[in-house]
Amino acid sequence: MALAVGLMSGTSLDGVDAALVDIQGSGLETKLQLIEFTSYPLGNDIVEKIKEVLSIENSSVDKICSLNVELGYVFSEAVKAVCAKANVSLEQLTFVASHGQTIYHLPVPRFNQISSTLQIGESSVIAEETKTTVVSDFRTRDMAVKGQGAPIVPYSEFVLYRDADRTRLLQNIGGIGNVTVIPKGAQMTELLAFDTGPGNMIIDELCQYFYQQPYDKNGVYAAGGKVHLDLLDELMEHPFIKRTYPKTTGREDFGVEYTTALIEKWKQKIEPDDLIATATQFTARSIAENVRPFANEQTDLIIGGGGSYNPTLVQMIRNELPELTVLVQEDIGYSSEAKEAIAMTVLANQTLNHLPSNVPSATGAEKPVILGKITYYH
Repeated sequence: MALAVGLMSGTSLDGVDAALVDIQGSGLETKLQLIEFTSYPLGNDIVEKIKEVLSIENSSVDKICSLNVELGYVFSEAVKAVCAKANVSLEQLTFVASHGQTIYHLPVPRFNQISSTLQIGESSVIAEETKTTVVSDFRTRDMAVKGQGAPIVPYSEFVLYRDADRTRLLQNIGGIGNVTVIPKGAQMTELLAFDTGPGNMIIDELCQYFYQQPYDKNGVYAAGGKVHLDLLDELMEHPFIKRTYPKTTGREDFGVEYTTALIEKWKQKIEPDDLIATATQFTARSIAENVRPFANEQTDLIIGGGGSYNPTLVQMIRNELPELTVLVQEDIGYSSEAKEAIAMTVLANQTLNHLPSNVPSATGAEKPVILGKITYYH
């Protein structure tokens, strides 16, 4: 038995997902069982610090420098929390896989910049605090071979979800939406994966602005509103939606600045719940527009991430794609919450076995490469 903890802190800033797994084998022979999961709260103070360094206007190198180490301690506490919940000692762990907190992702160069990405959460701190080998910083190696560094999870999805008889579209809805396309009976080279557009990001910002709530729990606000069709048409004109893959996006396109401009233009014209309903429909429609070319009657769309717990959003997706079987992770025996944290353990396991785990057909990379950096504990 090889015990590992996968850590994921995404764009939604709703906590550090920590998945304790038993992982065996490597490559297509990887076998994995989820033992325990917890979402460790970031705390308001840390969330505000992350938002500061995400903001071009408020960020600074000293804030990023300090937060990098501080998040290392936060991630370490998430490891300890999930192990304690499972009654597993840190000494029993083989490794920790930490995605880190994305501060900026720049797959398409601007001005005199080059393609790059930055995830923070110091692995040296995690290694010392947990007394465990840590694998981290998975995205940069893919970008070193001309990939976009995203999506990061398709390899794990191919290993865990491929099916001989049905095409599977694995749609994650975190802050951003992303999909992995696994044709029936697919080989690795046939995988496609890309970001579909906004996930919960705009919805969350609207809920925070109008109701001081971090998100639309159970989709209640969206269910109480009406979709404003003119606004929806305007939102769907965003150039990212129709951009061809490989493509990736983030707060740079759909974050605070985007939502603030949306609020300023429309808050006097339509009710808050109508704005939230329309933003929710925007997420659903942008997903539908992007996955429809891959769909037929032998296709499952399997939704994971925080958005899978928003029944209003899930129903909107079903309405947009009546030709598909639309499921959530729990329908097939997996955990929506734990999916990306589990994926980190699969990537790290490949790294420790000296095996590649990027998917060039998804990221645009020139070749398969071994992802991540290893921080050994001694």
